[in-house]
Amino acid sequence: MAKQMEPPAWLFVSLIAMLGLHFLLPVIRVIPTAYKYLGILPILGGVAVSIWAEQLFKRAKTAVKPSETPTSLIVEGPFRFSRHPMYLGMSAVLAGVAAVLGTLTPWLVVPVFVGGMEKLFIRSEEKAMHEAFGESYRKYSKTVRRWL
Repeated sequence: MAKQMEPPAWLFVSLIAMLGLHFLLPVIRVIPTAYKYLGILPILGGVAVSIWAEQLFKRAKTAVKPSETPTSLIVEGPFRFSRHPMYLGMSAVLAGVAAVLGTLTPWLVVPVFVGGMEKLFIRSEEKAMHEAFGESYRKYSKTVRRWL
């Protein structure tokens, strides 16, 4: 069986797709040039949240990769407001890049990325978390939303 691409690779592919759509098929400018650099804010925020979440995984010595078995339930830091802050951060980066590019077509990649993360990773990760942590994860998932 072929090895599945990890989420950072999907982020990279999504960024390439956004650039391709922007330069080859821009359609219409939806973010005025004067405001497009505000997209830097979600880029920086998304990177910061992703790094913060990854550091919590490493400090807890638990799996960062979706294909690995979790050994700790992390409920602090950005996990207080999102069960998947790394995917949220990646999505914020994509939204920020779409804003910086300013045209319509790069925005099409953002919901495709979010849906892809749901289908390819989040469902199986949440199942693994429920199997590993049972009632603790069930309670956590009732109080913290999947994305925001």
